[in-house]
Amino acid sequence: MQTVPHSIRPARADNDEARQLSTLALRAKAYWGYSAEFMAACRDELSYTPAQISAASAHVYVAEPAELSLKSPTSILGFYALEELADSDMEMELAALFIEPAYIGQGLGRALLRHAQQIAQKLGAQDLLIQADPNAAGFYQAAGATLLGQRESDSIPGRYLPLFQLTVAAR
Repeated sequence: MQTVPHSIRPARADNDEARQLSTLALRAKAYWGYSAEFMAACRDELSYTPAQISAASAHVYVAEPAELSLKSPTSILGFYALEELADSDMEMELAALFIEPAYIGQGLGRALLRHAQQIAQKLGAQDLLIQADPNAAGFYQAAGATLLGQRESDSIPGRYLPLFQLTVAAR
């Protein structure tokens, strides 16, 4: 599989980029066929603000097309967010990884996940924790993540999501 030509850069902590990330996250989540009610329940969790992007404990990166002809509706092909965990300096959480639906399955998710692993390693983490959408579980398993169990959704009480661990540095 050939990855769509792209570059990865830190997200900008401005209103326009925060709006683009929020819109892309909602579009990518809706790709899996969730109901309007479900999407409404997830809206807050999938919305980003400049303050969240610029927080000291957050590390948000976006993938952009390498060529203008590949522009997506937002000119952002995908993004991820890493969060430092207050109770661990050996683990970080992959808080988000979303791909513009038109580019799902073209290697961007894997490229962003590899980039996230590199950034986490540079920041001193050995592992990434990943609370995954059930539709993305196979993606994370194929990338080498180990299923640890489940964690309750922040958006939907009583809904449990797979929790994975992905090694980023040798122990």
